[in-house]
Amino acid sequence: MEDIKSIISKNIAALRTQNGLTQLELAEKLNYSDKAVSKWERGESLPDITAIIEMSRIFGVTVDDILKSTDISTVTRNVKIYKKYNLKVIKYIVDGFIWAMALLMFVISFIVKGKIGFAWLYFVYALPVDFVVTLVLNSVWFDKRKNYLIISGLLWSLIADLYITFKCFNLPDRTLLIFLLGIAGQVIIILWSYIKPKKQKDLK
Repeated sequence: MEDIKSIISKNIAALRTQNGLTQLELAEKLNYSDKAVSKWERGESLPDITAIIEMSRIFGVTVDDILKSTDISTVTRNVKIYKKYNLKVIKYIVDGFIWAMALLMFVISFIVKGKIGFAWLYFVYALPVDFVVTLVLNSVWFDKRKNYLIISGLLWSLIADLYITFKCFNLPDRTLLIFLLGIAGQVIIILWSYIKPKKQKDLK
């Protein structure tokens, strides 16, 4: 049976590696030296309970996960699944809030004016707002490679909204020319998507 030092050392090393941290980076987060982290991972010493609790917070696992002999890869995979699920739920809540605000503005406008009029435009302009929020959240939490699709959606929703607004005010049919801006913008977005970011190792 493995002793506690061996179990903890393996778990710390596995968690640190899976989270893409060096010993120095983990040490800085814990306010310890990298030598101390190195000793923990070699099983030469044990971290105190404060450090273990802080590591559980940094890695998103429980203290028991660090102390027990378990498959750390399974633990971290489950943590990532739950985290991704929660982030998606938050995204849906924000989406719902945006459309609820559009509905609120629609209702208030109808109550005040006594007719619908152009109040339905609140829903039209809620779409690009939703795209902006999606772009921000996707950049922070999800796959940034999808940003090009989101930006394309934002571009065309804005173009369509402007066209609909122009039509509501009976502006001339030449307002269709606004879609040329969309085509030009889409070409720029496509060309931008071909730019390859430098890998971290190329920057060294």
